[in-house]
Amino acid sequence: MTTKYIIITGGVLSGLGKGIAAASIGHLLSSRMKIIPIKCDGYLNVDPGTMNPFEHGEVFVLDDGGEVDMDFGHYERFLGVRCSSSWNLTMGKVFDMVRQKERRGDYLGKTVQYIPHVTDIIKNHIFQIASREKPDLVIIEIGGTVGDIENELFLEAMRQIKEDVGRENIIYIHLTYVPIPHGVNEQKSKPTQQSVNLLKQRGIFPDIIIGRCSQFLTRKIKAKISSFCDVHPDAVITGLDVDDIYELPLIFEQEKLPEIIHKKLNIY
Repeated sequence: MTTKYIIITGGVLSGLGKGIAAASIGHLLSSRMKIIPIKCDGYLNVDPGTMNPFEHGEVFVLDDGGEVDMDFGHYERFLGVRCSSSWNLTMGKVFDMVRQKERRGDYLGKTVQYIPHVTDIIKNHIFQIASREKPDLVIIEIGGTVGDIENELFLEAMRQIKEDVGRENIIYIHLTYVPIPHGVNEQKSKPTQQSVNLLKQRGIFPDIIIGRCSQFLTRKIKAKISSFCDVHPDAVITGLDVDDIYELPLIFEQEKLPEIIHKKLNIY
């Protein structure tokens, strides 16, 4: 089977739980597929090992000794895989690779630019992992929030990947926030609309939108998000606040997210 790709982005605000969402989606698809998770972080540190855990979160240490983002703890527990440190791609690592290639003369005297040289490094790194591991599905989580300057190059690389792997082999999932303002007691779609517009400005059109909310999304709000964001109403999924993160795959299954992914990627 041709390797499929799921790209997960986030909008409105940070800390919405893209890692948990990615791990939950992977868990629901992992019974019949070999899945590789990749996390792209926009910070210029090579890895989070020297970062303040109060600022960035607890560092997760892998079997190979790599110090990586805490989301890899979720990936390993939800997917039952042993991750590699190469699956955590930071902008610090990317720029380090670019510098090494430039010093070796790999660019043959060309002016080294963000596009195509940096974006090619990102894409080639992902394709090398896919070639080495031979997964059925690669789930790529883009850290941060759409609109952050730190992740612009990752988003551009994700846009380009569509042409490299074929539109039928990739889907984009966007995680947003659906607030219920105190006193109004009504789910609001405006932050989601604006976040999706920011994503579209970068050439990425989401196939599925997950709305993080304290309540299940109503039919009315799903229809409104669908209309303004150009996705099918069934592809607007509730990302419910839960006390136990292991409840989230059950909620995604209840919202029929696996079936939507199967249909869009033509798997099973």
